Amino acid sequence: MISLVLKIRLILFRKFLSILLFLLAKIVKVDDKLIIFSSFNGKAYSDNPRYLFEYLIENEAFADFQFVWAFKSKQKLEGARVVKFNSLAYYYLLSKSKYWVFNSKMAPYYYKRREQIYLQTWHGTPLKRLGHDLSDNGKTYYRSRLSYQQMIKSYDDDARHWDYLISPSEFSSQAFATAFKIKEEQILEMGYPRVDYLVNFNPEEILKLKKVYGLPLDKKIILYAPTWRDNRFGIRGYQFEMVVDFHKWKKILGQNTIILFKPHYLISNIYQVPKDLTDFVYLMEANADINDAYLMSDSLITDYSSVFFDYANLYRPIYFYMYDFEEYEQELRGFYLNIPNDLPNDVITREDDLLVKINNEDFDYERLRKFNQKFNLWNDGKACSKVVKRIFNEN
Repeated sequence: MISLVLKIRLILFRKFLSILLFLLAKIVKVDDKLIIFSSFNGKAYSDNPRYLFEYLIENEAFADFQFVWAFKSKQKLEGARVVKFNSLAYYYLLSKSKYWVFNSKMAPYYYKRREQIYLQTWHGTPLKRLGHDLSDNGKTYYRSRLSYQQMIKSYDDDARHWDYLISPSEFSSQAFATAFKIKEEQILEMGYPRVDYLVNFNPEEILKLKKVYGLPLDKKIILYAPTWRDNRFGIRGYQFEMVVDFHKWKKILGQNTIILFKPHYLISNIYQVPKDLTDFVYLMEANADINDAYLMSDSLITDYSSVFFDYANLYRPIYFYMYDFEEYEQELRGFYLNIPNDLPNDVITREDDLLVKINNEDFDYERLRKFNQKFNLWNDGKACSKVVKRIFNEN
């Protein structure tokens, strides 16, 4: 009964917001030089919106533009007005802004006028199937227990507002077209703005970052960046089950190596580093910009996360530790790629095998080069420039 009451309240609240935004659109005039940004629904200052924003504020052609960032928590950001995500001020500025720059699904009750431009940057190259490409197998999706039809509608409700969607590769364009049912002419095949930072980085930046994050300057750093599982969640969000033995890792990898553990931003449970591992496992906040982790690390261990697509641009070793590969492939989402043939390395299902390969520096760089030719060809370090010229009429 309580659950039903909460659902009714949520429906009524969303209806109220839908009406509010519709009325604001009738009253508030669109400002052609106002841009609003949000990353992961206000959770972070990161990803493609961040790097487009930083490109814009450094560009004299946009000196007379105003920029707004929406965050769930209180933050300060030079060069932009900061508002609380989902506040009245946020909704007002959403109605006033000429441009919306977001990287994930937004609320279904948003009202966008024809003269407003919604740039959906998305947040990753699709390894796992999305939207319409998922199967209607009678299961529910996500921790909100959406049915297949509800899940599809959640994508469609947002995608109908999109004017443009950024794609980092021909492979991504094909996946996005079928997953989101978006028109070909709406897809901007220009590479991801966030990858510009990786392609154009200054080596001196790595030392600065290690000092900021308090990491040792004289040790090899392995980034461990796993993703969440659709079928493991609690009331607060997805939960990550730690199945690795960091004590074993420390013993085998030695004293000259540390692990930088970066949980996925959707994971709700916080991993506590044991006291006897604090000199070996360094925990990075889930909402921190993962680009920093990429640059600081010498190699990457992941599973089904799409992080390896971006990381591959650094031409550093990538290891795929997929201990539950069969279950994930058959019972959960499935993949767009042909696994493992399309990956820049083989799938590893046993922890001992993973550690042996890392210790032996067993990695095929030629395979990585071929992978980048197929999946990262458009990430040439000029994505921000290309997107800005196309969307914001720089010239």
